[in-house]
Amino acid sequence: MVLLPKDSAKLINSYSTHVTVAKEGIDKLGQKILQETINGKLSFNNISQNTIHPRAKDPWAVDWIFVVDSLNFCFWDIEHKKRHWKVDGQSGYFALGAAINRAIKEGVDILNPAFYATINEEQLGSVLRGDTSVSIPLLKERVKCLQESGTVLKEKYGGSFLNCIKLAEGSALKLLEIIINSFEHFRDECQYKGHSVSFYKRAQILVADVWTCHQGEGVGSFRDIDELTMFADYRVPQVLVLFGVLSYSPELMDILKKEDVLKYGSEMEVEIRGCSIHAVELLKEYVNANLPADKKINSVLIDHFLWDYRRAHQREIAKNDIQHHKCICIYY
Repeated sequence: MVLLPKDSAKLINSYSTHVTVAKEGIDKLGQKILQETINGKLSFNNISQNTIHPRAKDPWAVDWIFVVDSLNFCFWDIEHKKRHWKVDGQSGYFALGAAINRAIKEGVDILNPAFYATINEEQLGSVLRGDTSVSIPLLKERVKCLQESGTVLKEKYGGSFLNCIKLAEGSALKLLEIIINSFEHFRDECQYKGHSVSFYKRAQILVADVWTCHQGEGVGSFRDIDELTMFADYRVPQVLVLFGVLSYSPELMDILKKEDVLKYGSEMEVEIRGCSIHAVELLKEYVNANLPADKKINSVLIDHFLWDYRRAHQREIAKNDIQHHKCICIYY
């Protein structure tokens, strides 16, 4: 039996030897998040992805989200540490969104499962072409993921991810289960000290993106959205370290400073991701304990806040020499 992310994180935290969650850090960052919540800054309207996301009124919004989240992983590589893949001056996730939006304007049928079920490397390479000679990493893997997404939608779900959402009947966890069971490339699972654990970073983002795009209404209405965890990636742990929520062992710190690549599913990599999830669950508990019932927040909103905070405070993080861990995989 594979544990869900929340239970996986709690277990990983209890066994972790290289990553520690500190109560003092929870209190410090918890206070900041509490104030941001009271000030109204933790809301749908302040999620930065809205600058490139479609709006709920767009009939193709769900199709856009599904395609982007099928491709949303690993935007760095060893060869180009200093020169990143960019589209319209944007990098990372924003570059991906910009590339898909550009393809739509150019008349590429990129949101149609019938098209991308058989997309080849040349076609996707053109869609994801960058501003410079630096190409998007893991292009072959992205082709495979997109082909699988299109094929499964055609064969099992009438050619639309919207049918997956309808089958979930308003449950975020049921939609998560449908995604994990139907699309192998979303199955972010590994073994940790004899236990089968999961993170489901991209699958949870897919559910959450539908929720945020539609502001919790219509097809984005999920009664149990609070059951989702943060999205365990490279960047949010940097903010958790900055605030003293997470601390790393000397051995792990040395690896990060040398910019060594951690293998997906390795003990250190699992502990960074698992303890990050557990820490955000503790932050959520801290904040909600100090809020009225109608103002409570969830881990999705906290994750967005921390991800945006990292982007806004890159210099501070660099000044403190807080490296993100390096892992090359399709899961984040």
